[in-house]
Amino acid sequence: MTDKPLSGRKAQAARNDKLILEAAHEVFVANPDAPIAEVAKRAGVGISALYRRYPSKEDLLRKLCGDGLAKHVELVQDAVDSEGDLWEAFCRFMRQVVAADTASITVKLAGTFTPTPDMFGAGAAAAELNDVLMRKLHDAGVIRDDAKIGDVIMITESLASIDIGDTERTREVRLRSLELYLQALRAPGAGPLPGTPPTEEEMNARWIPKDAKA
Repeated sequence: MTDKPLSGRKAQAARNDKLILEAAHEVFVANPDAPIAEVAKRAGVGISALYRRYPSKEDLLRKLCGDGLAKHVELVQDAVDSEGDLWEAFCRFMRQVVAADTASITVKLAGTFTPTPDMFGAGAAAAELNDVLMRKLHDAGVIRDDAKIGDVIMITESLASIDIGDTERTREVRLRSLELYLQALRAPGAGPLPGTPPTEEEMNARWIPKDAKA
């Protein structure tokens, strides 16, 4: 059974929404303080069309981050469910996360808006899947013993800071750098890591708006 094609007006609305979200990712990752009008300009849609879909900048940021979180959950679930080589499944997961650029959203937008309870719930579900994946990797002996999920998250966020100025070249360099990290993560590791990984509490605290922490 195939999905019924969208009507002309609904199809146009869906196209506009896709353009808006793509533009929002580009605009707000580059400058979290950018006005919402810049998103409409980049997307090539009228500001009224944008406001009909997203009444405020916070609404748009929540949608953007919610979609990024959903993508992460989809990718980590695929890795957890993989029945093949677990290390290859993990490497594929990491490459897909870097290619999807979901970490840039966290790096640039955490703390700039108030997440909804649903977003915190989705974040908790993602954290649980992350933990399941790490347990499987450790049980299989394919990842170094002292590598934790916080280390893995920091790797993807570090890679998100790479910006060559050209989208495709940036993606290529990020993926190249990722391979160096993956080699360092592979068991048994060259030596013990110093310090401790960031905790879940430390990472979650970044999503609390700065004015709410005062």
